[in-house]
Amino acid sequence: MTRTIRSVCIAALVGLILAACGTPAGGSGNGTLQVIAGENFWGSIAAQLGGTHVSVTSIVTNPNTDPHDYESSATDARAFATADYVVLNGAGYDDWGQKLLSANPSQNRKVFTVAELLNKKAGDNEHFWYNPDWVDKVADRITADYQALDAGDAAYFSQQREALRTAFKPYHDAIARIRSAHGAAPVGATESIFVYMGQALGLKLISPAGFMQAISEGNDPPAQTVAEFQDQIAHHQIKVLVYNAQTSTPVTENLKQLAGRNNIPVVGISETVEPSTASFQDWQVKQLTDLETALGRQ
Repeated sequence: MTRTIRSVCIAALVGLILAACGTPAGGSGNGTLQVIAGENFWGSIAAQLGGTHVSVTSIVTNPNTDPHDYESSATDARAFATADYVVLNGAGYDDWGQKLLSANPSQNRKVFTVAELLNKKAGDNEHFWYNPDWVDKVADRITADYQALDAGDAAYFSQQREALRTAFKPYHDAIARIRSAHGAAPVGATESIFVYMGQALGLKLISPAGFMQAISEGNDPPAQTVAEFQDQIAHHQIKVLVYNAQTSTPVTENLKQLAGRNNIPVVGISETVEPSTASFQDWQVKQLTDLETALGRQ
């Protein structure tokens, strides 16, 4: 077989492989970086930072899906196998993504795990996207990775990063405003998802840590923590009750009803971007505005 014929055969074989894979999130061939994000909160940021030079697919977008328990599909496996860049949360939050990476090794794919950037591990509070400082740190890292993968468009990615700083201004302004007006206000939360944001807002989160962690992990909270939480509500020790709108258990529903009977505002926040078509910052600003309104009622 001559070199020319061999080259044609190889090219044909590659074409057949790409066709069989359906060219999912990876083989566009037009110079656009194919990006996979485990969850849509990181996916939204990755898409805004990449602009027209990236194509981002977020795996977990359904608000009724718990990323901890997500079951990946063959479509997901193909997307991971052909991606140029993958963003995962890590720290046990999306282990299914790590398994897909291991099952589909690639020397050409760059992987960014947020937990590694933050020096976090499994067992730590993994809701990193609720810490505004860490969100900015992640944005900086994604920009640097884009520039490393596509050095010719480095200036473009720098411009996108600056545009995101501008887009994030209402988000940071809302945080600063709540911190200034309601700093040290006592609040309760049904899950540890709110811990990082509570700290950023300067609020005093007094609900039992054991209760929040148990609910976050899908476990029954210890009886003594339930009693303590109920007592905090009944005696108006908290100004607002924050709950995960995507998680409902008899215990958390009971607390919400108890808060209502005691005229304590209840505010829902979600684990993934809601609605899924919203940007990260618009989603966060909406939740912060709801919280600010609730705090202002007291």
